[in-house]
Amino acid sequence: MDFYTQYRYLIVPFVTWFCVQTFKVLWELATTKKFNFKRIIGAGGMPSSHTAIVVSITTMVGRSQGINSVIFAVSLIFSLVVMYDACGVQRQAGKQARILNDIVNTPGLSTVQVREKLVEALGHTPLQVIVGAIVGFTAGMLF
Repeated sequence: MDFYTQYRYLIVPFVTWFCVQTFKVLWELATTKKFNFKRIIGAGGMPSSHTAIVVSITTMVGRSQGINSVIFAVSLIFSLVVMYDACGVQRQAGKQARILNDIVNTPGLSTVQVREKLVEALGHTPLQVIVGAIVGFTAGMLF
């Protein structure tokens, strides 16, 4: 058994994540003319790399084990939870961070001293999650 075949359930999701995150860095460079290396590990943005990862695994499991298998069901439920979290909980946390940053930065509105700005780009829009799912499905089908 060759290395790829033995470890494909690790390799494909990792490569998918790396490609999506690299795309985000290059897209930001193209649109803002600024290189932001933090995008390679940061959350948020188009497309959702978390979604791409879990959907690639789910697709690969469905192809190899069948969609009636227990492991496919577990993988599918896991994928749906991750996508819900990316679109719901994380997105709301990002919105709250934006509001809190505005409050702290408004003179006379708050006496709170903050040393660092809260991260606002946490979650994803539904479109970012859908595109991440398409990328993950494609990666899972191709490899």
